[in-house]
Amino acid sequence: MKPIITPLYLSLFLHILSLLVAGQPPPIFSPVDDITLACGNSGEQSTYFDPRTWIGDISSKYSPIEVGKSNTTSQTRKAPPSPSSASQVPYTTARLSFLEFTYKIPLSPGQKFIRLHFNPASYPDFDRSNSLFSVKAGGSFTLLKDFNASVTADVDGSETFMREFCVNIDPELQSLNITFTPAKDAYAFINGIEIVSMPPSLYYTSSSKFIGSETPYAIENNTALEMVYRINIGGSPISPNQDTGMYRNWEADDERYLDDASREFSVLPQNNTIELNFVTIREYSAPKAVYVTGRSMGMNKTINKSYNLTWVFPLDPKFYYLVRLHFCEFEPDIINYGDRSFQIYVANQTAEGLADVIGWSGGNGNPVYRDYVVGMFMPPVGGRKKVDLFLVLAALQKDSYTSYNDAILNGLEIFKLNNSIGNLAGPNPSPQAKAMQSSPKKTNKKSTPMLAIVVSVVSSILLVLVLSVLRFLVFRRRRREVKDSGYSYGMTNSSPPFHLCHYFSLAEIRAATQNFKRDFYYWCWRIP
Repeated sequence: MKPIITPLYLSLFLHILSLLVAGQPPPIFSPVDDITLACGNSGEQSTYFDPRTWIGDISSKYSPIEVGKSNTTSQTRKAPPSPSSASQVPYTTARLSFLEFTYKIPLSPGQKFIRLHFNPASYPDFDRSNSLFSVKAGGSFTLLKDFNASVTADVDGSETFMREFCVNIDPELQSLNITFTPAKDAYAFINGIEIVSMPPSLYYTSSSKFIGSETPYAIENNTALEMVYRINIGGSPISPNQDTGMYRNWEADDERYLDDASREFSVLPQNNTIELNFVTIREYSAPKAVYVTGRSMGMNKTINKSYNLTWVFPLDPKFYYLVRLHFCEFEPDIINYGDRSFQIYVANQTAEGLADVIGWSGGNGNPVYRDYVVGMFMPPVGGRKKVDLFLVLAALQKDSYTSYNDAILNGLEIFKLNNSIGNLAGPNPSPQAKAMQSSPKKTNKKSTPMLAIVVSVVSSILLVLVLSVLRFLVFRRRRREVKDSGYSYGMTNSSPPFHLCHYFSLAEIRAATQNFKRDFYYWCWRIP
Protein backbone atom coordinates (compact mmCIF):
# COMPACT_ATOMS: atom_id res chain seq x y z
CA MET A 1 0.00 0.00 0.00
CA LYS A 2 2.82 2.41 0.77
CA PRO A 3 4.19 2.57 -2.80
CA ILE A 4 0.67 3.48 -3.99
CA ILE A 5 -0.08 6.19 -1.42
CA THR A 6 3.24 7.99 -1.82
CA PRO A 7 2.78 8.71 -5.57
CA LEU A 8 -0.79 9.86 -4.85
CA TYR A 9 0.45 12.37 -2.25
CA LEU A 10 3.22 13.48 -4.57
CA SER A 11 0.78 13.93 -7.44
CA LEU A 12 -1.61 15.90 -5.24
CA PHE A 13 1.24 18.11 -3.98
CA LEU A 14 2.45 18.84 -7.51
CA HIS A 15 -1.12 19.62 -8.61
CA ILE A 16 -1.64 22.08 -5.76
CA LEU A 17 1.75 23.64 -6.45
CA SER A 18 0.87 24.09 -10.12
CA LEU A 19 -2.40 25.78 -9.17
CA LEU A 20 -0.61 28.18 -6.85
CA VAL A 21 1.93 29.05 -9.51
CA ALA A 22 -0.78 29.45 -12.15
CA GLY A 23 -2.74 31.73 -9.83
CA GLN A 24 0.15 34.20 -9.54
CA PRO A 25 1.25 35.05 -13.08
CA PRO A 26 4.15 37.47 -13.51
CA PRO A 27 3.14 41.13 -13.57
CA ILE A 28 2.47 42.68 -16.97
CA PHE A 29 4.57 45.72 -16.08
CA SER A 30 7.76 45.70 -13.99
CA PRO A 31 8.43 49.14 -12.46
CA VAL A 32 11.99 50.44 -12.37
CA ASP A 33 11.37 51.99 -8.95
CA ASP A 34 9.26 50.13 -6.41
CA ILE A 35 9.93 51.66 -3.00
CA THR A 36 7.81 50.76 0.03
CA LEU A 37 8.76 52.67 3.15
CA ALA A 38 7.34 51.75 6.57
CA CYS A 39 7.70 54.99 8.52
CA GLY A 40 8.61 54.67 12.18
CA ASN A 41 9.71 51.08 11.65
CA SER A 42 13.07 49.34 11.52
CA GLY A 43 14.25 46.41 9.47
CA GLU A 44 12.03 44.79 6.85
CA GLN A 45 8.37 43.87 7.08
CA SER A 46 5.89 42.12 4.80
CA THR A 47 2.18 41.36 4.89
CA TYR A 48 -0.23 38.82 3.47
CA PHE A 49 -2.01 41.52 1.48
CA ASP A 50 1.19 42.81 -0.14
CA PRO A 51 4.00 40.46 -1.13
CA ARG A 52 6.50 43.32 -1.30
CA THR A 53 8.99 44.01 1.49
CA TRP A 54 8.42 47.24 3.41
CA ILE A 55 11.67 48.88 4.55
CA GLY A 56 11.81 50.79 7.82
CA ASP A 57 13.01 54.41 7.88
CA ILE A 58 14.90 54.07 11.18
CA SER A 59 18.69 54.17 10.65
CA SER A 60 18.30 53.62 6.91
CA LYS A 61 19.13 55.55 3.75
CA TYR A 62 15.52 56.75 3.79
CA SER A 63 15.69 58.35 7.26
CA PRO A 64 14.10 61.82 7.17
CA ILE A 65 16.04 65.06 7.29
CA GLU A 66 15.09 67.86 9.67
CA VAL A 67 16.70 71.11 8.56
CA GLY A 68 18.45 72.93 11.39
CA LYS A 69 17.55 70.24 13.90
CA SER A 70 19.05 66.96 15.00
CA ASN A 71 17.74 63.80 13.39
CA THR A 72 16.20 62.75 16.68
CA THR A 73 13.61 65.53 16.74
CA SER A 74 10.84 63.51 15.10
CA GLN A 75 9.41 60.60 17.06
CA THR A 76 8.42 57.07 16.13
CA ARG A 77 5.47 55.31 17.70
CA LYS A 78 3.64 52.02 17.46
CA ALA A 79 -0.02 52.21 16.55
CA PRO A 80 -2.55 50.93 19.09
CA PRO A 81 -3.73 47.34 18.51
CA SER A 82 -6.52 46.97 15.95
CA PRO A 83 -8.31 44.02 14.29
CA SER A 84 -8.71 45.94 11.03
CA SER A 85 -6.32 47.09 8.30
CA ALA A 86 -4.49 49.12 10.96
CA SER A 87 -2.87 45.86 12.08
CA GLN A 88 -1.03 45.51 8.75
CA VAL A 89 2.20 47.10 7.55
CA PRO A 90 2.67 50.04 7.07
CA TYR A 91 -0.09 51.15 9.47
CA THR A 92 1.44 49.57 12.59
CA THR A 93 4.03 52.32 13.11
CA ALA A 94 4.27 56.06 12.44
CA ARG A 95 6.73 58.93 12.32
CA LEU A 96 5.41 62.06 14.03
CA SER A 97 6.83 65.52 14.64
CA PHE A 98 5.89 69.02 15.74
CA LEU A 99 8.62 70.27 13.38
CA GLU A 100 9.08 70.01 9.63
CA PHE A 101 10.78 66.89 8.28
CA THR A 102 11.70 65.77 4.76
CA TYR A 103 12.29 62.45 3.04
CA LYS A 104 14.84 62.63 0.21
CA ILE A 105 14.36 59.53 -1.92
CA PRO A 106 16.71 58.65 -4.81
CA LEU A 107 14.78 57.76 -7.96
CA SER A 108 15.29 57.12 -11.65
CA PRO A 109 13.89 59.71 -14.11
CA GLY A 110 10.31 59.35 -15.25
CA GLN A 111 6.72 59.41 -14.08
CA LYS A 112 5.92 57.96 -10.64
CA PHE A 113 3.06 57.09 -8.35
CA ILE A 114 3.38 58.53 -4.83
CA ARG A 115 1.14 56.90 -2.26
CA LEU A 116 0.90 58.28 1.26
CA HIS A 117 -0.56 55.93 3.90
CA PHE A 118 -2.21 57.25 7.07
CA ASN A 119 -3.48 55.68 10.28
CA PRO A 120 -4.78 58.69 12.28
CA ALA A 121 -4.88 56.96 15.64
CA SER A 122 -3.94 58.53 18.96
CA TYR A 123 -0.29 57.70 19.63
CA PRO A 124 1.48 58.20 22.97
CA ASP A 125 2.00 61.98 23.41
CA PHE A 126 0.24 62.62 20.07
CA ASP A 127 -3.54 62.95 20.24
CA ARG A 128 -5.25 62.27 16.90
CA SER A 129 -7.24 65.51 17.04
CA ASN A 130 -4.05 67.58 17.12
CA SER A 131 -2.63 66.56 13.75
CA LEU A 132 -2.80 69.25 11.07
CA PHE A 133 -0.15 69.53 8.40
CA SER A 134 0.81 70.13 4.77
CA VAL A 135 2.75 67.92 2.36
CA LYS A 136 4.87 69.09 -0.56
CA ALA A 137 6.58 67.05 -3.27
CA GLY A 138 9.69 68.24 -5.05
CA GLY A 139 9.25 71.76 -3.73
CA SER A 140 6.87 72.55 -6.60
CA PHE A 141 3.65 70.73 -5.75
CA THR A 142 1.44 71.02 -2.69
CA LEU A 143 -0.17 67.62 -2.26
CA LEU A 144 -1.99 68.34 1.02
CA LYS A 145 -2.53 71.62 2.85
CA ASP A 146 -3.70 72.01 6.47
CA PHE A 147 -4.71 68.39 6.20
CA ASN A 148 -6.83 66.92 9.00
CA ALA A 149 -6.29 63.18 8.79
CA SER A 150 -8.57 62.25 11.69
CA VAL A 151 -11.60 64.08 10.26
CA THR A 152 -10.91 62.53 6.85
CA ALA A 153 -10.86 59.03 8.34
CA ASP A 154 -13.99 59.64 10.40
CA VAL A 155 -15.98 60.88 7.40
CA ASP A 156 -14.73 57.97 5.27
CA GLY A 157 -15.64 55.55 8.03
CA SER A 158 -12.22 53.90 7.90
CA GLU A 159 -9.36 53.56 10.36
CA THR A 160 -6.73 53.86 7.63
CA PHE A 161 -6.60 55.43 4.18
CA MET A 162 -4.25 56.23 1.34
CA ARG A 163 -3.76 59.21 -0.97
CA GLU A 164 -2.27 58.62 -4.43
CA PHE A 165 -0.48 61.20 -6.58
CA CYS A 166 1.48 61.23 -9.84
CA VAL A 167 4.60 63.32 -10.48
CA ASN A 168 7.46 63.32 -12.96
CA ILE A 169 11.12 63.10 -11.90
CA ASP A 170 13.47 65.18 -14.05
CA PRO A 171 16.64 63.47 -15.31
CA GLU A 172 18.91 66.09 -13.72
CA LEU A 173 17.39 65.63 -10.24
CA GLN A 174 17.04 61.84 -9.89
CA SER A 175 15.54 62.23 -6.43
CA LEU A 176 12.34 63.42 -4.81
CA ASN A 177 11.86 65.43 -1.63
CA ILE A 178 8.61 64.84 0.28
CA THR A 179 8.23 67.44 3.04
CA PHE A 180 5.78 67.30 5.97
CA THR A 181 5.11 70.67 7.63
CA PRO A 182 2.86 70.81 10.72
CA ALA A 183 0.60 73.77 11.39
CA LYS A 184 1.20 75.92 14.46
CA ASP A 185 0.75 73.97 17.72
CA ALA A 186 -0.01 70.82 15.69
CA TYR A 187 1.99 67.85 14.49
CA ALA A 188 2.55 66.03 11.20
CA PHE A 189 2.72 62.27 10.80
CA ILE A 190 3.05 59.56 8.17
CA ASN A 191 2.76 55.77 8.34
CA GLY A 192 3.93 54.65 4.94
CA ILE A 193 5.23 55.95 1.61
CA GLU A 194 5.13 54.12 -1.71
CA ILE A 195 6.86 55.27 -4.87
CA VAL A 196 6.26 53.16 -7.98
CA SER A 197 7.31 53.86 -11.56
CA MET A 198 4.63 53.94 -14.24
CA PRO A 199 4.95 53.41 -17.99
CA PRO A 200 5.58 56.56 -20.05
CA SER A 201 2.40 58.29 -21.21
CA LEU A 202 0.08 56.16 -19.07
CA TYR A 203 -1.65 59.27 -17.72
CA TYR A 204 0.63 61.95 -19.14
CA THR A 205 -0.85 62.37 -22.63
CA SER A 206 -1.07 65.04 -25.32
CA SER A 207 -4.41 64.04 -26.81
CA SER A 208 -7.03 64.15 -24.06
CA LYS A 209 -10.33 65.51 -25.28
CA PHE A 210 -10.93 68.93 -23.70
CA ILE A 211 -14.61 69.25 -22.88
CA GLY A 212 -15.99 72.50 -24.28
CA SER A 213 -13.03 73.10 -26.59
CA GLU A 214 -11.91 71.97 -30.02
CA THR A 215 -8.25 71.81 -28.91
CA PRO A 216 -6.95 68.68 -27.13
CA TYR A 217 -5.64 69.06 -23.59
CA ALA A 218 -1.99 68.09 -23.00
CA ILE A 219 -1.03 66.65 -19.61
CA GLU A 220 2.69 67.36 -19.60
CA ASN A 221 5.56 66.37 -17.32
CA ASN A 222 5.26 69.60 -15.33
CA THR A 223 1.82 68.50 -14.12
CA ALA A 224 1.00 66.66 -10.90
CA LEU A 225 -2.14 64.54 -10.56
CA GLU A 226 -4.14 63.19 -7.65
CA MET A 227 -6.21 60.04 -8.04
CA VAL A 228 -9.73 60.75 -6.80
CA TYR A 229 -11.71 57.73 -8.08
CA ARG A 230 -10.66 54.40 -9.58
CA ILE A 231 -13.57 52.00 -9.99
CA ASN A 232 -14.07 48.58 -11.54
CA ILE A 233 -17.60 49.26 -12.75
CA GLY A 234 -19.98 46.36 -12.14
CA GLY A 235 -17.22 44.04 -10.95
CA SER A 236 -15.37 43.05 -7.80
CA PRO A 237 -12.65 45.00 -5.98
CA ILE A 238 -9.17 44.59 -7.43
CA SER A 239 -6.44 44.70 -4.79
CA PRO A 240 -3.01 46.25 -5.48
CA ASN A 241 -1.29 42.89 -5.92
CA GLN A 242 -3.90 42.00 -8.59
CA ASP A 243 -3.10 45.10 -10.64
CA THR A 244 -0.90 45.00 -13.72
CA GLY A 245 2.30 45.63 -11.77
CA MET A 246 1.72 49.19 -10.53
CA TYR A 247 -0.15 48.23 -7.33
CA ARG A 248 -3.18 50.36 -8.07
CA ASN A 249 -6.31 49.73 -5.99
CA TRP A 250 -9.64 49.45 -7.83
CA GLU A 251 -12.79 49.82 -5.77
CA ALA A 252 -16.01 48.22 -6.97
CA ASP A 253 -18.93 49.92 -5.28
CA ASP A 254 -20.06 52.15 -8.14
CA GLU A 255 -23.70 51.73 -7.13
CA ARG A 256 -23.41 54.35 -4.39
CA TYR A 257 -22.63 56.96 -7.06
CA LEU A 258 -25.66 56.10 -9.22
CA ASP A 259 -28.87 58.09 -9.33
CA ASP A 260 -32.12 56.36 -8.37
CA ALA A 261 -33.23 55.37 -11.87
CA SER A 262 -29.84 53.93 -12.80
CA ARG A 263 -29.72 51.97 -9.57
CA GLU A 264 -33.14 50.54 -10.30
CA PHE A 265 -32.96 49.71 -13.99
CA SER A 266 -29.31 49.13 -14.93
CA VAL A 267 -27.87 45.61 -15.19
CA LEU A 268 -24.43 44.04 -14.65
CA PRO A 269 -23.36 41.92 -17.64
CA GLN A 270 -20.16 39.91 -17.49
CA ASN A 271 -18.19 37.43 -19.60
CA ASN A 272 -15.40 35.70 -17.71
CA THR A 273 -14.51 33.35 -20.58
CA ILE A 274 -13.81 35.90 -23.30
CA GLU A 275 -10.30 36.18 -24.73
CA LEU A 276 -9.27 39.83 -24.57
CA ASN A 277 -7.18 41.34 -27.36
CA PHE A 278 -5.20 44.47 -26.45
CA VAL A 279 -4.82 45.82 -29.98
CA THR A 280 -5.76 49.45 -29.25
CA ILE A 281 -4.29 50.07 -25.78
CA ARG A 282 -1.42 48.55 -23.80
CA GLU A 283 -2.20 45.53 -21.67
CA TYR A 284 -0.97 47.25 -18.49
CA SER A 285 -3.60 50.02 -18.84
CA ALA A 286 -5.98 48.20 -16.47
CA PRO A 287 -6.40 44.65 -15.15
CA LYS A 288 -8.26 42.24 -17.40
CA ALA A 289 -10.94 41.92 -14.72
CA VAL A 290 -12.02 45.49 -15.50
CA TYR A 291 -12.90 44.60 -19.08
CA VAL A 292 -14.97 41.44 -18.51
CA THR A 293 -17.60 43.13 -16.30
CA GLY A 294 -19.55 46.33 -16.65
CA ARG A 295 -22.80 48.17 -16.15
CA SER A 296 -25.32 48.66 -18.97
CA MET A 297 -28.84 50.04 -19.21
CA GLY A 298 -30.61 46.74 -19.89
CA MET A 299 -32.36 45.04 -22.80
CA ASN A 300 -35.69 46.91 -22.70
CA LYS A 301 -35.48 49.65 -25.34
CA THR A 302 -38.50 51.48 -24.02
CA ILE A 303 -37.11 51.76 -20.51
CA ASN A 304 -33.63 52.62 -21.81
CA LYS A 305 -34.98 55.57 -23.77
CA SER A 306 -36.74 56.89 -20.69
CA TYR A 307 -33.74 57.32 -18.39
CA ASN A 308 -30.01 58.04 -18.49
CA LEU A 309 -27.32 55.87 -16.92
CA THR A 310 -25.95 58.44 -14.47
CA TRP A 311 -23.14 58.55 -11.92
CA VAL A 312 -22.58 61.54 -9.61
CA PHE A 313 -19.05 62.14 -8.27
CA PRO A 314 -18.36 64.86 -5.66
CA LEU A 315 -15.15 66.77 -6.47
CA ASP A 316 -13.18 69.73 -5.16
CA PRO A 317 -14.06 72.91 -7.08
CA LYS A 318 -11.65 75.15 -9.00
CA PHE A 319 -9.62 72.36 -10.61
CA TYR A 320 -9.36 70.59 -13.94
CA TYR A 321 -9.94 66.83 -13.92
CA LEU A 322 -8.89 63.96 -16.15
CA VAL A 323 -11.81 61.53 -16.61
CA ARG A 324 -10.78 58.18 -18.10
CA LEU A 325 -13.54 55.79 -19.17
CA HIS A 326 -12.68 52.13 -19.81
CA PHE A 327 -14.75 50.17 -22.33
CA CYS A 328 -14.89 46.67 -23.79
CA GLU A 329 -17.71 44.99 -25.73
CA PHE A 330 -17.77 41.41 -24.46
CA GLU A 331 -21.39 40.43 -25.09
CA PRO A 332 -21.54 38.04 -28.07
CA ASP A 333 -24.34 39.92 -29.86
CA ILE A 334 -22.33 43.18 -30.05
CA ILE A 335 -19.87 42.59 -32.88
CA ASN A 336 -20.39 45.32 -35.49
CA TYR A 337 -20.12 49.08 -35.62
CA GLY A 338 -23.53 50.52 -34.75
CA ASP A 339 -24.72 47.54 -32.72
CA ARG A 340 -24.53 49.57 -29.51
CA SER A 341 -24.05 53.30 -30.01
CA PHE A 342 -24.82 55.87 -27.33
CA GLN A 343 -24.08 59.37 -26.09
CA ILE A 344 -21.70 60.48 -23.30
CA TYR A 345 -22.05 63.64 -21.24
CA VAL A 346 -19.40 64.82 -18.77
CA ALA A 347 -20.26 67.65 -16.36
CA ASN A 348 -23.45 68.40 -18.30
CA GLN A 349 -21.53 68.85 -21.56
CA THR A 350 -21.44 66.61 -24.60
CA ALA A 351 -18.31 64.45 -24.63
CA GLU A 352 -19.40 62.04 -27.37
CA GLY A 353 -22.41 62.62 -29.58
CA LEU A 354 -22.08 59.11 -31.02
CA ALA A 355 -19.98 56.75 -28.90
CA ASP A 356 -19.33 53.30 -30.32
CA VAL A 357 -16.95 50.92 -28.52
CA ILE A 358 -16.63 48.60 -31.53
CA GLY A 359 -15.71 51.57 -33.68
CA TRP A 360 -13.06 52.73 -31.18
CA SER A 361 -11.53 49.33 -30.41
CA GLY A 362 -11.91 47.48 -33.70
CA GLY A 363 -13.93 44.52 -32.45
CA ASN A 364 -15.55 42.49 -29.72
CA GLY A 365 -13.22 41.65 -26.85
CA ASN A 366 -10.89 44.58 -27.57
CA PRO A 367 -10.41 46.88 -24.54
CA VAL A 368 -10.17 50.62 -25.09
CA TYR A 369 -10.32 53.78 -23.00
CA ARG A 370 -11.23 57.39 -23.69
CA ASP A 371 -9.80 60.44 -21.91
CA TYR A 372 -11.64 63.70 -21.20
CA VAL A 373 -10.42 66.79 -19.36
CA VAL A 374 -13.07 69.00 -17.80
CA GLY A 375 -12.94 72.09 -15.59
CA MET A 376 -15.04 72.17 -12.41
CA PHE A 377 -15.12 75.89 -11.64
CA MET A 378 -18.74 76.32 -10.60
CA PRO A 379 -19.19 77.37 -6.95
CA PRO A 380 -20.53 74.84 -4.44
CA VAL A 381 -24.15 75.33 -3.38
CA GLY A 382 -26.08 74.70 -0.21
CA GLY A 383 -23.13 75.15 2.09
CA ARG A 384 -21.27 72.21 0.57
CA LYS A 385 -17.52 72.13 -0.04
CA LYS A 386 -17.79 69.86 -3.08
CA VAL A 387 -19.28 70.19 -6.54
CA ASP A 388 -20.86 67.27 -8.39
CA LEU A 389 -19.57 65.89 -11.68
CA PHE A 390 -22.38 64.16 -13.56
CA LEU A 391 -21.26 61.34 -15.85
CA VAL A 392 -24.17 60.43 -18.10
CA LEU A 393 -24.49 57.65 -20.68
CA ALA A 394 -27.64 58.02 -22.78
CA ALA A 395 -29.27 55.56 -25.18
CA LEU A 396 -29.96 56.84 -28.68
CA GLN A 397 -33.62 57.68 -29.23
CA LYS A 398 -33.73 56.67 -32.92
CA ASP A 399 -33.64 52.94 -33.65
CA SER A 400 -32.17 53.59 -37.09
CA TYR A 401 -28.88 54.70 -35.51
CA THR A 402 -28.23 51.57 -33.45
CA SER A 403 -29.34 47.97 -33.08
CA TYR A 404 -29.43 48.12 -29.29
CA ASN A 405 -30.59 51.30 -27.60
CA ASP A 406 -28.19 50.76 -24.76
CA ALA A 407 -24.91 52.00 -23.22
CA ILE A 408 -22.11 50.31 -21.30
CA LEU A 409 -19.18 51.28 -19.06
CA ASN A 410 -16.53 48.92 -17.67
CA GLY A 411 -14.20 51.08 -15.60
CA LEU A 412 -13.53 54.64 -14.53
CA GLU A 413 -10.63 56.74 -13.25
CA ILE A 414 -10.78 60.42 -12.24
CA PHE A 415 -7.66 62.48 -11.52
CA LYS A 416 -7.35 66.03 -10.24
CA LEU A 417 -4.78 68.22 -12.03
CA ASN A 418 -2.73 70.80 -10.14
CA ASN A 419 -3.68 74.46 -10.54
CA SER A 420 -1.48 77.31 -11.75
CA ILE A 421 0.46 77.55 -8.45
CA GLY A 422 1.15 73.81 -8.21
CA ASN A 423 -1.58 73.09 -5.68
CA LEU A 424 -3.58 69.86 -5.51
CA ALA A 425 -4.95 70.29 -2.00
CA GLY A 426 -8.65 70.71 -1.37
CA PRO A 427 -10.53 71.56 1.82
CA ASN A 428 -10.93 69.10 4.66
CA PRO A 429 -14.32 67.34 4.77
CA SER A 430 -16.89 68.72 7.16
CA PRO A 431 -17.24 66.62 10.32
CA GLN A 432 -21.01 67.12 10.24
CA ALA A 433 -21.80 63.45 9.58
CA LYS A 434 -20.10 62.40 12.80
CA ALA A 435 -21.55 65.32 14.76
CA MET A 436 -25.10 64.28 13.86
CA GLN A 437 -24.44 60.84 15.39
CA SER A 438 -23.20 62.25 18.69
CA SER A 439 -25.35 62.14 21.79
CA PRO A 440 -27.82 65.01 22.10
CA LYS A 441 -27.07 67.85 24.46
CA LYS A 442 -29.22 68.62 27.46
CA THR A 443 -32.37 70.51 26.57
CA ASN A 444 -32.65 74.19 27.36
CA LYS A 445 -35.27 75.45 29.76
CA LYS A 446 -36.95 77.15 26.81
CA SER A 447 -37.31 73.87 24.97
CA THR A 448 -40.02 73.21 22.41
CA PRO A 449 -43.37 72.32 24.00
CA MET A 450 -44.17 68.62 23.82
CA LEU A 451 -47.42 69.24 21.92
CA ALA A 452 -45.60 71.06 19.12
CA ILE A 453 -43.07 68.22 18.88
CA VAL A 454 -45.78 65.58 18.70
CA VAL A 455 -47.70 67.51 16.05
CA SER A 456 -44.56 68.04 13.99
CA VAL A 457 -43.57 64.38 14.20
CA VAL A 458 -47.03 63.14 13.27
CA SER A 459 -47.36 65.56 10.36
CA SER A 460 -43.91 64.61 9.05
CA ILE A 461 -44.67 60.88 9.25
CA LEU A 462 -47.96 61.42 7.43
CA LEU A 463 -46.12 63.41 4.77
CA VAL A 464 -43.63 60.58 4.23
CA LEU A 465 -46.45 58.03 4.02
CA VAL A 466 -48.36 60.11 1.47
CA LEU A 467 -45.27 60.60 -0.69
CA SER A 468 -44.46 56.89 -0.49
CA VAL A 469 -47.98 55.89 -1.55
CA LEU A 470 -47.95 58.37 -4.43
CA ARG A 471 -44.57 57.12 -5.60
CA PHE A 472 -45.77 53.52 -5.46
CA LEU A 473 -48.92 54.30 -7.45
CA VAL A 474 -47.04 56.29 -10.09
CA PHE A 475 -44.34 53.66 -10.41
CA ARG A 476 -46.90 50.84 -10.61
CA ARG A 477 -48.89 52.67 -13.26
CA ARG A 478 -45.85 53.47 -15.36
CA ARG A 479 -44.49 49.94 -15.19
CA ARG A 480 -47.92 48.64 -16.27
CA GLU A 481 -47.88 51.03 -19.24
CA VAL A 482 -44.50 49.71 -20.33
CA LYS A 483 -45.56 46.11 -19.96
CA ASP A 484 -48.98 46.41 -21.58
CA SER A 485 -48.55 49.03 -24.29
CA GLY A 486 -44.80 49.39 -24.85
CA TYR A 487 -45.04 53.19 -24.76
CA SER A 488 -42.08 55.25 -23.59
CA TYR A 489 -42.35 57.14 -20.33
CA GLY A 490 -39.52 59.54 -20.97
CA MET A 491 -39.34 63.22 -20.07
CA THR A 492 -41.92 65.67 -21.30
CA ASN A 493 -41.98 69.45 -21.21
CA SER A 494 -44.85 69.51 -18.73
CA SER A 495 -43.54 67.22 -15.98
CA PRO A 496 -40.31 65.38 -15.24
CA PRO A 497 -40.18 61.57 -15.00
CA PHE A 498 -40.62 60.15 -11.53
CA HIS A 499 -36.99 59.08 -11.19
CA LEU A 500 -35.86 62.71 -11.39
CA CYS A 501 -38.03 63.74 -8.44
CA HIS A 502 -36.59 63.75 -4.92
CA TYR A 503 -38.37 61.84 -2.17
CA PHE A 504 -37.62 63.01 1.35
CA SER A 505 -36.98 60.34 3.96
CA LEU A 506 -37.82 60.85 7.62
CA ALA A 507 -34.10 61.23 8.36
CA GLU A 508 -33.81 64.01 5.76
CA ILE A 509 -36.85 65.80 7.20
CA ARG A 510 -35.44 65.44 10.71
CA ALA A 511 -32.14 66.98 9.54
CA ALA A 512 -33.86 69.81 7.64
CA THR A 513 -35.99 70.76 10.67
CA GLN A 514 -33.10 70.37 13.11
CA ASN A 515 -34.86 67.50 14.82
CA PHE A 516 -38.29 69.17 14.53
CA LYS A 517 -37.21 72.44 16.06
CA ARG A 518 -40.14 74.75 16.79
CA ASP A 519 -38.79 77.41 14.41
CA PHE A 520 -39.68 75.02 11.58
CA TYR A 521 -43.10 74.08 12.97
CA TYR A 522 -45.21 76.05 10.48
CA TRP A 523 -42.90 75.03 7.64
CA CYS A 524 -43.72 71.39 8.37
CA TRP A 525 -47.46 72.10 8.25
CA ARG A 526 -47.28 73.96 4.94
CA ILE A 527 -45.65 71.24 2.85
CA PRO A 528 -48.24 70.22 0.25
